[in-house]
Amino acid sequence: MSHLDLRHDVGSAVTVRDGETDLFRYVYRPDSPQLESPKPYLHPIRTRAGHLVSLYRPWDHVWHKGIALSLPHVGEENFWGGPTYVHGQFYVQKDNNGTQRHRDFTEIDSTDGSVRLSHELDWITQAGAAFLTERRTIGARLLSAEAWMLTFETELSNVSGSDIAIGSPTTKGRENAGYGGLFWRGPRAFTGGRLVTAEGSGSGNDMRGQRHEWMGFAGRHDDIDATSLVLMVDDAENPHHPPQWFARSEEFACLNPAPFFSDELTIPDGAAVRFRYGVGIADADAEDAPDLAAAVRKAL
Repeated sequence: MSHLDLRHDVGSAVTVRDGETDLFRYVYRPDSPQLESPKPYLHPIRTRAGHLVSLYRPWDHVWHKGIALSLPHVGEENFWGGPTYVHGQFYVQKDNNGTQRHRDFTEIDSTDGSVRLSHELDWITQAGAAFLTERRTIGARLLSAEAWMLTFETELSNVSGSDIAIGSPTTKGRENAGYGGLFWRGPRAFTGGRLVTAEGSGSGNDMRGQRHEWMGFAGRHDDIDATSLVLMVDDAENPHHPPQWFARSEEFACLNPAPFFSDELTIPDGAAVRFRYGVGIADADAEDAPDLAAAVRKAL
């Protein structure tokens, strides 16, 4: 296997490379409009064979951006983007679209064939108030000739001056819409793809809201005769583990281990909460998901 290296476009993004293939670009200082709750994101994301497995700013939800940490209900603030769900009114556009603002890097390292990026962020409300601070670490390593792995670790500290309850549209009253957390949006071609877990497989309508330690999405590409697999593993130490999953396949492709799906998580003032995830990305199909999940779990 080749070794990973990186290129830093200072002030903007870090690109991680596998030989001649750009596996992903991490944009840590985006130029997103305020309405889209500006946040760092990973896009484009590719398999080792170079096949694209992410989508940026789709017309149906312009705040969806590859893989990003997106939270729709942080107290009364929206760090997801777009309108906020209000029970009885459906979605209402408010002046509450906050920003995840990069402060500085504490580590950018490429050693022994793997890559590790750590930085600090400030979560600022649209009104300009400091709400959360974050320490985030993103890592990447090769797993096999067909697969690589992303790790995503975050520690969120409440600096708002009062307790903060993190929830979802479901905790606010919308049935089976518990999205929020580490969120992946797949290519248009993946629409109609197959979701898979250790217990079985099906569509987004079949699987959404179920609890699993891991879930994968197998999708077929346009233009090329190939299938790719994106799989997320929830760390056993994460709050509300195993999570309920927010997933779609009929309308579009998305995958999200949603720790606040049905129950809010309150961060007391001055306290912190931690989450850790492994993401496997492979030139593979649904039947390969258990082996990929095992490899990611072992490395995580």
